Amino acid sequence: MKRIIRSIYLTIGCTVLFGACKDLNVTPTDKLPKAIFWKSEQDADLALTGLYGFLYMPGGNWACSQYNIYAWDTYTDDAYGQHDYGGGRSAGSSGLTPNTGAYVRSYYENNYKAIAAANHFLANVDKVLSGDKLKVYKAEAHFLRAFNYFWLAQLYGNVPIVKADPFTIDYNSVLAKSTRDEVLAFVKEDLDVAIAGLPNEGYTSGHAVKGTAQGYKVRVLLFEKKFAEAAALAKQIIDDNKFSLNPNYSANFYKPDQNSSREIMFSVRYLLPNIGHQDAPLAATTIAWKGYMGTQDLISEYEANDPRKTMTWYFPGDKIEQGWPFTGDLSVATPGKGGWIEGYYTPKKWYTPGTVNPSSSTLDDNDFVLLRFADVKLMYAEAQNEAVGADASVYKQINEVRDRPGVNMPALPANLSQPQMRERIRHERRVEFALEGQRYFDLRRWGIATQKLNGFVLNPLAPNIKLKYEDKYQFWPIPQTEIDRNTPALKQNPDY
Repeated sequence: MKRIIRSIYLTIGCTVLFGACKDLNVTPTDKLPKAIFWKSEQDADLALTGLYGFLYMPGGNWACSQYNIYAWDTYTDDAYGQHDYGGGRSAGSSGLTPNTGAYVRSYYENNYKAIAAANHFLANVDKVLSGDKLKVYKAEAHFLRAFNYFWLAQLYGNVPIVKADPFTIDYNSVLAKSTRDEVLAFVKEDLDVAIAGLPNEGYTSGHAVKGTAQGYKVRVLLFEKKFAEAAALAKQIIDDNKFSLNPNYSANFYKPDQNSSREIMFSVRYLLPNIGHQDAPLAATTIAWKGYMGTQDLISEYEANDPRKTMTWYFPGDKIEQGWPFTGDLSVATPGKGGWIEGYYTPKKWYTPGTVNPSSSTLDDNDFVLLRFADVKLMYAEAQNEAVGADASVYKQINEVRDRPGVNMPALPANLSQPQMRERIRHERRVEFALEGQRYFDLRRWGIATQKLNGFVLNPLAPNIKLKYEDKYQFWPIPQTEIDRNTPALKQNPDY
């Protein structure tokens, strides 16, 4: 039923926004929803499930979900994508243009489809619900709309804000863009509604809770460099004690351990046999097909005694007893052998222990984790350090992440200056969130993406193939298809 409802909402989504379906016959636009939805509470339940269904949208090329978050690391100096899932390798080496595909196109299109569905939900759900249930359901829809708009704000910057039910929009009209600041203000408005209406409990059902919305608002405030506000809100989450660090770092990334992790605050939830990575099993894409490989630059970032290195990557000499999943000729995780590119390392994160010889027939349902409590703690440390300097509370949050059971890294040196602490926090984020899609957005947020990424050698065996990153990439190009549909109101971002 989730797939049915999502299909209905995809129909809604493709018609919204910028005349994206002006060439389709959309008359009568309202018969399907009125015939099926908004007659009973069950309709609201199914429709809300459909909103979460947009988290499973494809990423614009085969074998990659849009929220296959480790594909984002191939846009950076952390990973190389041999098969270019998500488009990071081609976008990185060739540069971004309005005609670039994969994530550059899919996030714009898919997020607006999800927004259209959320708008339709918010315009109609009070026909069948009331009281506390209505408040919670609307809060979830506001969160999901904010979630999608925040992606658009981060990537494309200035985009149209659409609040109307798509079935009330004049499809002969086109919409102009709002500024990034206006979009972020709208995101915070939605998140505030979500925070006020969502249950204040742990994240257990796959539905957003209060801490989920608070965590995303911290991200927004950091993005805006509103450090004091970001630190204060992150501290609220920490003090509320609804989440905690998982004593098993690796268990955040595979089933069934993910199901009981109090560290996970939001994720794309999978559940076999109905919802799995069946088109592209994680163990196959990451390991068997060599889709993602860690760079030496990232491996060198780890402190020598940091066990997160071996929790995240395989190394030469690893055998089955160390978790290496292949038998026979591929039983040693050695770059340069068995088809592995020399100078790159094999990922272990997101791999389910015990899986042997993964292939396209391997079934897995590990969730894509989009927000962890460790991120809240490190965001607090970053915001507080920028607001007031390296005080005791900054040390406390970083050291607790470093000293979780199983990691047990030593405390940071005392008396660090604000700039020294800034570099420590940036180091900690890189190793803590390797293969979790954070690096690209951190570098852009810190204003050092061009410095770190432009000219980075993607493949040591082909030193002329380098990452290309320009300052203008702080605003991605609007897909040319959307510009064409909305001329002259929708303008391309500068310098494309």
